Amino acid sequence: MTPTTATGTFTDADLAEMVAVRRDLHAHPETAFEEVRTSKLVAERLRAIGLEARTGIGRTGVMASVRGATAGRTVLLRADMDALPIHEENAVPYRSTVDGKMHACGHDCHTSVLLAISKKLVAERAALEGTVSLCFQPAEEQGGGAEAMIADGALESPKPEAAFGLHVWQDMDLGKVGVTPGAFMASVDEFHVTITGVGGHAAMPETAVDPVLCGAHIVAALQSIASRNVDPFKEIVVSVTQFHAGTAFNIIPGTAVLNGTVRTFDDAVWKLAPERFEAIVRGVAQAMGCSVEIRYHRFNRVTYNAPEMAAIAHAAAAEVVGEANVVTDLRTMGGEDFSWFLNRVPGCFIAVGSRNASRGLVFGHHHPRFDVDEQSMKIGAEVLWRTARRFLAS
Repeated sequence: MTPTTATGTFTDADLAEMVAVRRDLHAHPETAFEEVRTSKLVAERLRAIGLEARTGIGRTGVMASVRGATAGRTVLLRADMDALPIHEENAVPYRSTVDGKMHACGHDCHTSVLLAISKKLVAERAALEGTVSLCFQPAEEQGGGAEAMIADGALESPKPEAAFGLHVWQDMDLGKVGVTPGAFMASVDEFHVTITGVGGHAAMPETAVDPVLCGAHIVAALQSIASRNVDPFKEIVVSVTQFHAGTAFNIIPGTAVLNGTVRTFDDAVWKLAPERFEAIVRGVAQAMGCSVEIRYHRFNRVTYNAPEMAAIAHAAAAEVVGEANVVTDLRTMGGEDFSWFLNRVPGCFIAVGSRNASRGLVFGHHHPRFDVDEQSMKIGAEVLWRTARRFLAS
């Protein structure tokens, strides 16, 4: 489907330009904090429309501002730029030219959309009230890009009063837009636990201190965080996804390693999780006669859409795709680096349906055959542009 018509909407010519930029970026993917070519392309296109592009923000991020003819509020619009370490399997003309790297999540689309919005905002600057801060962020997939940009002043000069972003969404059909008030995407923590015992012969376990047995008890005990430490009406996932130990069937190893993730929608639970995790791991290890080394890394906070900002985005989306096509209960345990912006500034993260089964565009995010219906970029640009304008006028 296409957006409803109104003065200033994005045209087919605008979409063609977005497609061209997206396919260029798709063919030349760059992973976290390596977005040198991408940043250069973004900066050059911003300068070509008369904006002052600030580079090196958060290492490889780019910032620019569009100031309206009259003073007013400030809103930040963000797009992520990084690709994934995945080898592409699509047979398309714009297939990745870099072995082992691919835009398998749609960040090439997001960058193209924000560049198109930038051009539209510059063209209408005389009628614009307030300022739009344009943020092109590195390292969303690996995490750390948002924090790096914030540390380098992305939320200062100008200081935004709201922040909005979008993501193409392969779990939702083209023509649908997701705007969920409140918790939308989960926090993302990663843990590594190294368990040290005493190795020995498998036939004489009494002479050893078995880190495998200890690890097994830790895996089971960690599930008590969800079942006994957290309100059952509040979601949390504790998943041990890797368990490495041993070299032979008849040897009790000296060490074992656990790796996994903790995710939740609740900020209070997010704050509780590391403390309970460490208490359980160390307690079980001590009881089993082992020592442990714990590395607990916080990638993303809960992606929380402030209800008043979600209402603005919802109204904009309804103008574009119709009220019946705005989804308000979309939630996922997947995480998003944009959460660090939303923790500092009220805002909303918008999902734009990009799945089209009739064209075989059904493969999900992070799949080697991921690809989107590029009409979703026209819808996304329209929704995000209208959201920004609505906020500035509110």
